[in-house]
Amino acid sequence: MTLYKRKDSPYYWVKFSPIKGELKPLMQSTATANKRQAQQYHDKLQGERWEQDKLGVRPSHTWDEAAAKFLEETSHKRTHEWDKSMLRWFHPHLGGKDLADINRALLDQVRAVRANGMAPATANRYMALVRTILRRACIEWEWLDRVPKVGMMRDNGGRLRSLTRAEFTRLLAELPEHLADMAQFSVATGLRQANVAGLQWRQISLERRHLWVGADQHKNGSAHAVPLNEAALAVLLKRQGGHSINVFTYEGSPIVQVNTKAWRNALKRAEIVDFRWHDLRHTFATWHREAVGFPQFPGRFA
Repeated sequence: MTLYKRKDSPYYWVKFSPIKGELKPLMQSTATANKRQAQQYHDKLQGERWEQDKLGVRPSHTWDEAAAKFLEETSHKRTHEWDKSMLRWFHPHLGGKDLADINRALLDQVRAVRANGMAPATANRYMALVRTILRRACIEWEWLDRVPKVGMMRDNGGRLRSLTRAEFTRLLAELPEHLADMAQFSVATGLRQANVAGLQWRQISLERRHLWVGADQHKNGSAHAVPLNEAALAVLLKRQGGHSINVFTYEGSPIVQVNTKAWRNALKRAEIVDFRWHDLRHTFATWHREAVGFPQFPGRFA
Protein backbone atom coordinates (compact mmCIF):
# COMPACT_ATOMS: atom_id res chain seq x y z
CA MET A 1 0.00 0.00 0.00
CA THR A 2 1.24 3.46 -0.91
CA LEU A 3 0.35 7.10 -0.36
CA TYR A 4 1.67 9.32 -3.12
CA LYS A 5 1.12 12.44 -5.25
CA ARG A 6 0.68 12.68 -9.00
CA LYS A 7 1.80 15.45 -11.31
CA ASP A 8 -1.66 15.76 -12.83
CA SER A 9 -3.52 16.11 -9.51
CA PRO A 10 -3.30 18.42 -6.47
CA TYR A 11 -4.46 15.57 -4.22
CA TYR A 12 -2.77 12.64 -2.55
CA TRP A 13 -3.51 9.24 -4.03
CA VAL A 14 -3.55 5.72 -2.58
CA LYS A 15 -2.47 2.48 -4.21
CA PHE A 16 -3.24 -0.99 -2.87
CA SER A 17 -2.30 -4.42 -4.19
CA PRO A 18 -5.21 -6.55 -5.47
CA ILE A 19 -7.12 -8.56 -2.89
CA LYS A 20 -9.36 -11.58 -3.38
CA GLY A 21 -11.76 -10.97 -6.24
CA GLU A 22 -9.76 -8.10 -7.78
CA LEU A 23 -7.70 -8.37 -10.95
CA LYS A 24 -5.62 -5.20 -10.68
CA PRO A 25 -4.31 -2.79 -8.05
CA LEU A 26 -6.67 -0.20 -6.59
CA MET A 27 -5.60 3.38 -7.28
CA GLN A 28 -7.80 6.29 -6.27
CA SER A 29 -7.68 9.89 -5.14
CA THR A 30 -8.07 10.81 -1.48
CA ALA A 31 -9.69 14.08 -2.62
CA THR A 32 -7.48 16.05 -0.21
CA ALA A 33 -4.14 17.86 -0.47
CA ASN A 34 -3.65 17.65 3.31
CA LYS A 35 -1.18 14.85 4.05
CA ARG A 36 -2.57 14.09 7.51
CA GLN A 37 -6.11 13.78 6.18
CA ALA A 38 -4.85 11.71 3.25
CA GLN A 39 -3.08 9.37 5.67
CA GLN A 40 -6.29 8.95 7.66
CA TYR A 41 -8.14 8.13 4.44
CA HIS A 42 -5.41 5.62 3.53
CA ASP A 43 -5.51 3.91 6.92
CA LYS A 44 -9.31 3.67 6.95
CA LEU A 45 -9.39 2.18 3.45
CA GLN A 46 -6.58 -0.19 4.35
CA GLY A 47 -8.57 -1.48 7.32
CA GLU A 48 -11.72 -1.93 5.24
CA ARG A 49 -9.83 -3.88 2.58
CA TRP A 50 -8.22 -6.13 5.20
CA GLU A 51 -11.67 -6.94 6.64
CA GLN A 52 -12.97 -7.58 3.15
CA ASP A 53 -10.06 -9.86 2.23
CA LYS A 54 -9.53 -11.75 5.50
CA LEU A 55 -12.94 -11.70 7.17
CA GLY A 56 -15.21 -11.66 4.14
CA VAL A 57 -16.80 -8.34 5.16
CA ARG A 58 -18.81 -6.88 2.30
CA PRO A 59 -17.32 -3.58 1.01
CA SER A 60 -19.56 -0.54 1.38
CA HIS A 61 -21.12 1.20 -1.61
CA THR A 62 -22.98 4.48 -1.84
CA TRP A 63 -26.27 5.42 -3.44
CA ASP A 64 -24.33 7.49 -5.98
CA GLU A 65 -22.37 4.41 -7.10
CA ALA A 66 -25.57 2.40 -7.42
CA ALA A 67 -27.38 5.12 -9.38
CA ALA A 68 -24.44 5.56 -11.77
CA LYS A 69 -24.14 1.81 -12.33
CA PHE A 70 -27.87 1.51 -12.96
CA LEU A 71 -27.84 4.30 -15.55
CA GLU A 72 -24.85 2.71 -17.27
CA GLU A 73 -26.56 -0.68 -17.48
CA THR A 74 -29.89 0.73 -18.67
CA SER A 75 -28.75 3.40 -21.12
CA HIS A 76 -30.70 1.58 -23.87
CA LYS A 77 -34.06 2.06 -22.14
CA ARG A 78 -36.72 4.31 -23.68
CA THR A 79 -37.07 5.96 -20.29
CA HIS A 80 -33.35 6.60 -19.79
CA GLU A 81 -33.61 10.40 -19.79
CA TRP A 82 -36.61 10.27 -17.49
CA ASP A 83 -34.71 7.95 -15.13
CA LYS A 84 -31.84 10.46 -15.07
CA SER A 85 -34.27 13.25 -14.27
CA MET A 86 -35.80 11.30 -11.39
CA LEU A 87 -32.38 10.39 -10.00
CA ARG A 88 -31.36 14.06 -10.07
CA TRP A 89 -34.33 14.76 -7.81
CA PHE A 90 -33.25 12.02 -5.37
CA HIS A 91 -29.65 13.26 -5.11
CA PRO A 92 -30.17 15.82 -2.28
CA HIS A 93 -31.98 13.15 -0.26
CA LEU A 94 -29.91 10.00 -0.91
CA GLY A 95 -26.64 11.26 -2.39
CA GLY A 96 -23.53 10.23 -0.47
CA LYS A 97 -25.34 7.75 1.75
CA ASP A 98 -24.10 4.19 2.15
CA LEU A 99 -26.60 1.74 0.71
CA ALA A 100 -26.63 -0.10 4.03
CA ASP A 101 -27.87 3.09 5.73
CA ILE A 102 -30.88 3.48 3.42
CA ASN A 103 -33.75 1.99 5.42
CA ARG A 104 -37.54 2.04 5.50
CA ALA A 105 -37.71 5.10 7.75
CA LEU A 106 -35.50 7.17 5.44
CA LEU A 107 -37.39 6.04 2.33
CA ASP A 108 -40.72 6.92 3.95
CA GLN A 109 -39.40 10.44 4.61
CA VAL A 110 -38.22 10.79 1.02
CA ARG A 111 -41.54 9.49 -0.30
CA ALA A 112 -43.46 12.03 1.80
CA VAL A 113 -41.40 14.88 0.34
CA ARG A 114 -41.83 13.59 -3.21
CA ALA A 115 -45.59 13.07 -2.81
CA ASN A 116 -46.14 16.68 -1.70
CA GLY A 117 -48.12 18.29 -4.51
CA MET A 118 -47.68 15.29 -6.82
CA ALA A 119 -50.15 12.64 -7.96
CA PRO A 120 -49.75 9.33 -6.09
CA ALA A 121 -49.12 7.41 -9.32
CA THR A 122 -46.27 9.75 -10.28
CA ALA A 123 -44.72 9.63 -6.81
CA ASN A 124 -44.93 5.84 -6.97
CA ARG A 125 -42.95 5.83 -10.22
CA TYR A 126 -40.15 7.70 -8.45
CA MET A 127 -40.15 5.25 -5.55
CA ALA A 128 -40.34 2.27 -7.90
CA LEU A 129 -37.07 3.41 -9.46
CA VAL A 130 -35.42 3.45 -6.02
CA ARG A 131 -36.76 -0.04 -5.37
CA THR A 132 -35.42 -1.31 -8.70
CA ILE A 133 -31.93 0.05 -7.99
CA LEU A 134 -31.85 -1.37 -4.46
CA ARG A 135 -32.97 -4.76 -5.74
CA ARG A 136 -30.20 -4.78 -8.32
CA ALA A 137 -27.70 -3.77 -5.66
CA CYS A 138 -28.78 -6.74 -3.56
CA ILE A 139 -29.53 -9.50 -6.07
CA GLU A 140 -27.32 -8.76 -9.08
CA TRP A 141 -24.38 -6.77 -7.71
CA GLU A 142 -24.32 -8.32 -4.21
CA TRP A 143 -23.76 -4.93 -2.61
CA LEU A 144 -26.52 -5.39 -0.02
CA ASP A 145 -27.57 -8.21 2.28
CA ARG A 146 -31.24 -7.28 2.02
CA VAL A 147 -33.53 -4.84 0.25
CA PRO A 148 -35.34 -2.37 2.52
CA LYS A 149 -39.09 -2.12 2.13
CA VAL A 150 -40.05 0.68 -0.26
CA GLY A 151 -43.54 1.90 0.59
CA MET A 152 -45.88 3.24 -2.08
CA MET A 153 -48.65 5.83 -2.04
CA ARG A 154 -52.23 4.64 -2.22
CA ASP A 155 -53.57 5.42 -5.69
CA ASN A 156 -57.34 5.55 -5.78
CA GLY A 157 -57.29 5.55 -9.58
CA GLY A 158 -60.10 6.70 -11.83
CA ARG A 159 -59.04 10.35 -11.68
CA LEU A 160 -59.91 12.27 -14.84
CA ARG A 161 -59.27 16.01 -14.88
CA SER A 162 -59.61 18.24 -17.91
CA LEU A 163 -59.74 21.96 -18.65
CA THR A 164 -62.45 24.02 -20.21
CA ARG A 165 -61.43 26.08 -23.22
CA ALA A 166 -61.52 29.22 -21.09
CA GLU A 167 -59.22 27.66 -18.48
CA PHE A 168 -56.82 26.46 -21.16
CA THR A 169 -56.67 29.94 -22.70
CA ARG A 170 -55.82 31.40 -19.29
CA LEU A 171 -53.11 28.79 -18.77
CA LEU A 172 -51.49 29.45 -22.15
CA ALA A 173 -51.33 33.16 -21.37
CA GLU A 174 -49.33 32.44 -18.20
CA LEU A 175 -46.91 29.82 -19.57
CA PRO A 176 -43.48 30.65 -21.00
CA GLU A 177 -43.40 30.23 -24.76
CA HIS A 178 -41.74 26.81 -24.91
CA LEU A 179 -44.21 25.29 -22.43
CA ALA A 180 -47.18 27.03 -24.04
CA ASP A 181 -46.25 25.54 -27.42
CA MET A 182 -45.88 22.09 -25.88
CA ALA A 183 -49.21 22.40 -24.07
CA GLN A 184 -51.01 23.46 -27.25
CA PHE A 185 -49.47 20.59 -29.16
CA SER A 186 -50.41 18.13 -26.41
CA VAL A 187 -54.06 19.17 -26.43
CA ALA A 188 -54.10 19.14 -30.24
CA THR A 189 -52.67 15.61 -30.56
CA GLY A 190 -53.29 13.80 -27.27
CA LEU A 191 -49.66 12.68 -27.13
CA ARG A 192 -48.00 11.78 -23.87
CA GLN A 193 -45.53 14.14 -22.22
CA ALA A 194 -42.49 12.06 -23.17
CA ASN A 195 -43.56 11.87 -26.82
CA VAL A 196 -44.06 15.62 -27.04
CA ALA A 197 -40.86 16.53 -25.18
CA GLY A 198 -38.79 14.11 -27.28
CA LEU A 199 -40.45 14.87 -30.63
CA GLN A 200 -37.98 15.19 -33.51
CA TRP A 201 -38.44 16.70 -36.95
CA ARG A 202 -37.64 13.39 -38.66
CA GLN A 203 -40.88 11.99 -37.19
CA ILE A 204 -43.01 14.63 -38.91
CA SER A 205 -44.47 14.90 -42.40
CA LEU A 206 -46.05 18.31 -42.85
CA GLU A 207 -47.06 17.34 -46.38
CA ARG A 208 -49.01 14.29 -45.22
CA ARG A 209 -50.12 16.07 -42.05
CA HIS A 210 -49.08 13.37 -39.63
CA LEU A 211 -46.27 12.39 -37.30
CA TRP A 212 -44.93 8.94 -36.54
CA VAL A 213 -44.46 7.50 -33.05
CA GLY A 214 -42.15 4.49 -33.14
CA ALA A 215 -42.73 1.30 -31.17
CA ASP A 216 -39.81 2.17 -28.89
CA GLN A 217 -41.47 5.50 -28.07
CA HIS A 218 -44.97 4.27 -27.34
CA LYS A 219 -46.09 3.01 -23.94
CA ASN A 220 -47.74 -0.15 -25.29
CA GLY A 221 -44.83 -0.92 -27.63
CA SER A 222 -46.70 -0.39 -30.91
CA ALA A 223 -45.84 2.11 -33.65
CA HIS A 224 -48.57 4.38 -34.99
CA ALA A 225 -49.23 7.53 -36.99
CA VAL A 226 -50.83 10.58 -35.37
CA PRO A 227 -52.85 12.97 -37.57
CA LEU A 228 -52.04 16.65 -37.32
CA ASN A 229 -54.92 19.10 -37.14
CA GLU A 230 -54.69 22.83 -37.80
CA ALA A 231 -53.76 23.64 -34.20
CA ALA A 232 -50.92 21.10 -34.20
CA LEU A 233 -49.65 22.28 -37.60
CA ALA A 234 -49.65 25.89 -36.40
CA VAL A 235 -47.36 24.98 -33.51
CA LEU A 236 -45.00 23.04 -35.79
CA LEU A 237 -44.79 25.86 -38.32
CA LYS A 238 -44.01 28.26 -35.49
CA ARG A 239 -41.21 25.98 -34.18
CA GLN A 240 -39.58 25.43 -37.57
CA GLY A 241 -36.00 26.65 -37.73
CA GLY A 242 -35.53 26.70 -33.98
CA HIS A 243 -33.52 23.48 -33.73
CA SER A 244 -32.23 21.07 -36.36
CA ILE A 245 -33.27 17.90 -34.49
CA ASN A 246 -35.78 18.54 -31.71
CA VAL A 247 -39.10 20.30 -32.15
CA PHE A 248 -39.36 21.56 -28.58
CA THR A 249 -36.29 23.02 -26.90
CA TYR A 250 -35.41 25.53 -24.21
CA GLU A 251 -32.36 27.73 -24.70
CA GLY A 252 -31.15 25.38 -27.43
CA SER A 253 -31.38 22.16 -25.40
CA PRO A 254 -33.97 19.36 -25.52
CA ILE A 255 -36.64 19.52 -22.82
CA VAL A 256 -36.57 16.66 -20.31
CA GLN A 257 -38.82 17.88 -17.49
CA VAL A 258 -42.05 19.87 -17.76
CA ASN A 259 -43.20 19.75 -14.14
CA THR A 260 -41.08 22.79 -13.42
CA LYS A 261 -41.45 25.86 -11.24
CA ALA A 262 -42.54 27.80 -14.33
CA TRP A 263 -45.35 25.30 -14.96
CA ARG A 264 -46.53 25.32 -11.35
CA ASN A 265 -46.42 29.11 -11.11
CA ALA A 266 -48.40 29.43 -14.33
CA LEU A 267 -51.11 27.17 -12.89
CA LYS A 268 -51.29 29.36 -9.78
CA ARG A 269 -51.53 32.59 -11.78
CA ALA A 270 -54.22 31.06 -13.99
CA GLU A 271 -56.07 29.95 -10.82
CA ILE A 272 -56.12 26.31 -11.93
CA VAL A 273 -55.92 23.70 -9.18
CA ASP A 274 -55.54 19.91 -9.11
CA PHE A 275 -54.07 19.78 -12.61
CA ARG A 276 -51.07 17.84 -13.93
CA TRP A 277 -49.38 17.88 -17.31
CA HIS A 278 -50.80 14.42 -18.03
CA ASP A 279 -54.28 15.93 -17.71
CA LEU A 280 -53.70 17.68 -21.04
CA ARG A 281 -54.36 14.23 -22.56
CA HIS A 282 -57.63 14.08 -20.69
CA THR A 283 -58.42 17.55 -22.01
CA PHE A 284 -57.76 16.36 -25.57
CA ALA A 285 -60.05 13.34 -25.03
CA THR A 286 -62.81 15.44 -23.48
CA TRP A 287 -62.80 18.02 -26.25
CA HIS A 288 -62.72 15.31 -28.92
CA ARG A 289 -65.68 13.52 -27.32
CA GLU A 290 -67.63 16.78 -27.15
CA ALA A 291 -66.85 17.54 -30.79
CA VAL A 292 -67.88 14.19 -32.28
CA GLY A 293 -70.59 13.32 -29.78
CA PHE A 294 -69.21 9.96 -28.63
CA PRO A 295 -70.58 8.95 -25.22
CA GLN A 296 -67.15 7.59 -24.34
CA PHE A 297 -63.80 8.17 -26.00
CA PRO A 298 -62.53 4.94 -27.58
CA GLY A 299 -59.42 3.79 -25.75
CA ARG A 300 -59.36 5.64 -22.42
CA PHE A 301 -56.79 8.43 -22.27
CA ALA A 302 -55.48 7.73 -18.81
